[in-house]
Amino acid sequence: MCLQRLPAAARAVHTQLCYGGARIKPAGRQSGPSALAARRRAPYLEAMTATPAFLDTNRPDVPDIVVPRGVTPFHLPGRPVRGRLVRLGALAEALLGRHQNAYVVTQLAGQALALAAGLSSALKYRGSFSLQAKGDGPVAMLLADCTQEGALRGYARADADRMEALLADDPNPSAARLLGQGYLAFTVDQGGEMDRYQGIVSIEGESLSAMALHYFRTSEQLQYDVHLAAGQGTEGWRAAALILERVAGEGGIDPDLDSAAQDESWRTALTLAATLTDAELLDDTLLPDRLIWRLFGGEGAVLDRPRALAYGCRCSRAKLSSILGSFGDADLDEMAVDGDIVMTCEFCKWDFRFARQDVGRQG
Repeated sequence: MCLQRLPAAARAVHTQLCYGGARIKPAGRQSGPSALAARRRAPYLEAMTATPAFLDTNRPDVPDIVVPRGVTPFHLPGRPVRGRLVRLGALAEALLGRHQNAYVVTQLAGQALALAAGLSSALKYRGSFSLQAKGDGPVAMLLADCTQEGALRGYARADADRMEALLADDPNPSAARLLGQGYLAFTVDQGGEMDRYQGIVSIEGESLSAMALHYFRTSEQLQYDVHLAAGQGTEGWRAAALILERVAGEGGIDPDLDSAAQDESWRTALTLAATLTDAELLDDTLLPDRLIWRLFGGEGAVLDRPRALAYGCRCSRAKLSSILGSFGDADLDEMAVDGDIVMTCEFCKWDFRFARQDVGRQG
């Protein structure tokens, strides 16, 4: 991707917003999770207090889920078309089911996860790809990121009162109404001391697919086709994507295909992709190779090596402690209730309790 290098100040803000992924709430005043979820988290909170936070890299007891064929790349031989079929399977339920959002918000988050998983598979080096949408609508933040190894995570942050008002007016609002006016950012993080690269465009389009296509046309000047789907069935949430990309007319392209023939090959691929339904995308029983062959078998589609996807929340007390360490003592005092500060990981919804005296310059 052709992304811009982030200056130091922007990198710091991006790190806290996108990779910190935590919110602070008063201890003893937890809201949102069910009583069962709260009881499940309590042992972890108590068990972690014995180790200094900055040394504690242990992880919560999150699902150990791997989808071996999460992303199936393919190409059409001799034609300027390559694609990726993304199927999150049971991983979608594990990632989305932890969040208590309205159906349409969870659906949007599922689409974002599938899109991030598909686009991250184009990374040529170790690192991660993130998608972030921030607007003035009821869904103030939409974030999904996936590492080159396939570790996937994400969340949508919605205002409950504004969502209630919107749903009363429109039971099935578009992504445009959920997000409002704002920006869509795609970021590649190479990790360590390497620079991050980011492309930002305004939110344009009614669906997340349309917003992504606007990004590619505006920021990258590339031709893509994106079909996103997410829904809840008898087995829980599922999310999937079909992403097509027109590649440059060189390298692997039939030399006998002139510009007009390449244009026609791309239009043919788009026509075939348009026959795909959400139900097919989300059907676990319809294997990736069969679906790709159903769509593009007549064009001689060739499958490339599949890529696994896994539950990818990377939170720990050490990471969240470092975020707290960026605040001054006055702010930390204000966050504390009865001597404790509780932070909730936005990705996995686990709570982390910190004794006030153990964080900040007093710690």
